[in-house]
Amino acid sequence: MTREQPFHPQLRVARFLPRTIITARTLPTLRRLTKLSARARRPDAQVVAVDDNVSVHVFRPATARPRTPALLWIHGGGMVLGDAGQDRAFCRRVADDLGIVVVSVEYRLAPEHPFPTPLEDCYTALQWLARQPDIDPARIAIGGQSAGGGLAAALTLLAQERGEIRPVLQLMSYPMLDDRTTTRTDIDPRRLRIWSPASNRFGWSAYLGASGGEVSPLAAPARYEDLSGLPPAWIGVGTNDLFHDEDVAYARRLQEAGVDCTLHVVPGAYHNFDSIEAKPPVSRAFVKAQIAALDEALNGG
Repeated sequence: MTREQPFHPQLRVARFLPRTIITARTLPTLRRLTKLSARARRPDAQVVAVDDNVSVHVFRPATARPRTPALLWIHGGGMVLGDAGQDRAFCRRVADDLGIVVVSVEYRLAPEHPFPTPLEDCYTALQWLARQPDIDPARIAIGGQSAGGGLAAALTLLAQERGEIRPVLQLMSYPMLDDRTTTRTDIDPRRLRIWSPASNRFGWSAYLGASGGEVSPLAAPARYEDLSGLPPAWIGVGTNDLFHDEDVAYARRLQEAGVDCTLHVVPGAYHNFDSIEAKPPVSRAFVKAQIAALDEALNGG
């Protein structure tokens, strides 16, 4: 990642964006802004309490069908920020376009709740979803963006370990997979936007907590040794994303383990580009590719 690369020509806002947003110093303010934003949103989903700690936002299609396929969606925010409603436009589109139920998880955040709490919250939501009488438990996909993408990978691994639910797809947009990226010194921060090495160090330290140097592979899925037997995967990332190298490496390891994995790399795209600049064709194509992968896995294409 040392070679300078220009931003994609359609992503014209890139040069005006900051390299770093989330730090220990900015987190309290960002959390307050997140709460204010949540209050201003128009209700677009049913909010359901799963238990005392976990709730979900349920996006249902306009026309219901018996035994509906479903997507469990996990929001991003570096493990320390965000909420279940922040990706509501994407969740609503998927529900309506594919005729499926989309459930977005409100999981507890680090550093107050380090690993394994956020992952276990997501598993609680997955169990709840699989038990719903109108959901086909054999047609559930797990997806997420950034930190949520990393949690989606970890949740897929956890589901395989426990053997109760078998997802049909793991959909990961620029997932946060490898804590060892925090030790790299060859990354040029000038071509990064939104998520920087400093943010990454803060996010991982908050999530791992007092791990004592022992990092569970369920916390950092890139450390998981045996990836065989996992459900098909879709991984998308830009070349100007801090997570590019770890995402490409994970995709290749999945493929080498015999897992059907689609790797969608966008030249010159930065972290979270499709949300920040949603209108350019390159962003629309990225989202369309995700929806197509979900359609094939859940509806048979």
